[in-house]
Amino acid sequence: MKLRSRTAVSVAAFVLAGLTATACAPQTSVSTATKDEKTGTLRVWLFQEVANDPKKKVVDGAVAAFTARNADVKVEVEYIPVESRAQRVKAAFNDPKSAPDLIEYGNTDTAGYVKDGGLADISAEFGAWPDAKDTDPTAVQSVTVGGKVYGAPFFVGVRALYYRTDVFTELGLQPPRTQDELVATAKRIRQARPELYGIAVGGAYTYGAMPFIWANGGELAEESGGAHRSAIAGAAARKGIETYTSLFGDDNCPAAKCAAMGGNATVTAFASGNAGMAIGGDFSHQAVEAGAVKGKYAVVPLPGVKEGEIAPAFAGGNNIGVLKSSSRRTLAVDLMKQLAGKDTQRGLFDAMGFLPTYTDVRAEAARKDPFVEPFVKTLTAGAKFVPASPAWGQIDASTVLPTMFQEIVSGKKDVATASGDAAKKMDAAFTSAG
Repeated sequence: MKLRSRTAVSVAAFVLAGLTATACAPQTSVSTATKDEKTGTLRVWLFQEVANDPKKKVVDGAVAAFTARNADVKVEVEYIPVESRAQRVKAAFNDPKSAPDLIEYGNTDTAGYVKDGGLADISAEFGAWPDAKDTDPTAVQSVTVGGKVYGAPFFVGVRALYYRTDVFTELGLQPPRTQDELVATAKRIRQARPELYGIAVGGAYTYGAMPFIWANGGELAEESGGAHRSAIAGAAARKGIETYTSLFGDDNCPAAKCAAMGGNATVTAFASGNAGMAIGGDFSHQAVEAGAVKGKYAVVPLPGVKEGEIAPAFAGGNNIGVLKSSSRRTLAVDLMKQLAGKDTQRGLFDAMGFLPTYTDVRAEAARKDPFVEPFVKTLTAGAKFVPASPAWGQIDASTVLPTMFQEIVSGKKDVATASGDAAKKMDAAFTSAG
């Protein structure tokens, strides 16, 4: 998931906002509500943003529209710190009496929360909801586990290629049209301007590396009969790994400095004027605008292997879910639809820059704000998602993929060995998760 705001703050603050990527789902035991009350108080937990007032204003409007239809219902919204969400959610799942009725959650947490029994299956209601027909299929995938729907997509975020227009003009360069051109362009920049990284990359930047794997036809994992098995060591995935790791070296981004960098560090390097290119999200916009490169950059989709192709990006974002323990399920689902509906997503885009999950509303957003067009193009071309397994939280938290990249760029292991070892760790996690 990614949280972002259009309110101008320091680069560091916006980069820190990007730390909210993935957390392990808590281990819990949850009871299912036995009643469905039609009056009373609905409690909602949403994430606290770096600058929360614009979000609160939009949410307040959505709540007012809901309570106008439901005069006997009160809605209490609490904004919780992202950093402590794992503990709060675990406690809520374990103690239904203190739990909210609805929560905002990162889309990579879906499978873990479902395994823990915390989220209600709302497949029937989602299928009958008119707005749902316009939801991006990848966003629907992010709320789906085992063919059942456990929430409504709230917003989506993807990454594209930021580049320095002044540097490109100075060196007579054009935005790269293929990944081979991307590598060559990065090395050309580094050669001509050795004080810059050609493209800032990071050994710990999992979501920046994934498009290279997917663009080459590789996958993180394959699913069969509800069971997942790692595909990271497959031939196609290895080609993508080779391309990405070829960007670590003195001729672009020295491994000694870049191996430990994550996505936040690469965006900071670009925003500070220390890189010719970087892979950043729509949610990185304000961090870049607050930096030294303001007015001297542009964004294009990250190219694929062949000219005209767009590399599939990871579709991050957040969802809104109803807890299985809610004693007001019908009302909670209705409020979920209000909070995640088209009108609210329009408002959140205007207020916060959150990309809508509806294809028609997103097209409106691109017409309204040209900056988001490359990100919309990326989503339209086909984004991808992580394996819908509760094991993903463990795989991500234990840095399986960053360790693989770092072993390769440090020269400790070749691509085949490192990816093979990573595949074994992933398969152990999949097996453990069941």
